[in-house]
Amino acid sequence: MQETSKYTVFNIREYLGEGKHGLGEDTLFQILSEFSCKINHDVERFIKEQSVEFAKKQQSVTYLVFSTEDAELVGYSAITIKPITVSAEPFSNTVKRKLSRVNTFNKQDQTYNLAAYLIAQLGKNYNNGANERISGRELLGLAIRQIKQLQYLSGGTVIFLEATNEKRLLSFYRENGFQQFDTRLTSSSNSEPNELIQLLKLF
Repeated sequence: MQETSKYTVFNIREYLGEGKHGLGEDTLFQILSEFSCKINHDVERFIKEQSVEFAKKQQSVTYLVFSTEDAELVGYSAITIKPITVSAEPFSNTVKRKLSRVNTFNKQDQTYNLAAYLIAQLGKNYNNGANERISGRELLGLAIRQIKQLQYLSGGTVIFLEATNEKRLLSFYRENGFQQFDTRLTSSSNSEPNELIQLLKLF
């Protein structure tokens, strides 16, 4: 559990432990059922349908963010570790030096191959206006704070995420220190290709 003056962050594994060591899977599903994200149905679907199984299978861990004032769920993030390939071309020499410290550089195609912390999901709860109780910057900051705790225990220098190609959203991540390094095409629910912008941040 991570606690600040305004928010308390729970790893959902704290609900999944057996016996007295767990807060209860039934309680967890009741909490998740009250999550709503009208602006991004993938964010809502993940937390309700996939977050628990992903945690059990070690695929990712979801962190629930509650208001300290009244324990209302205001948002969540999902974090995992994944390999990525990053082209050296878009980055300054300072960034390149930092990347080369702990990552393998392929001279032939000028790329770095590395393991990085992925913020796989990030979303606010729009149920009963809970989204108004936390800003996007605060929610992202809590996710990064959690990753910094992981970094303290195991090392690592890179956080990355994928965002839809929307000007306002990309501006938000750039204002918070993320830089684009690539794009990726993925299939959407209607089978049309969807471009995701991949961004990273060093710490």
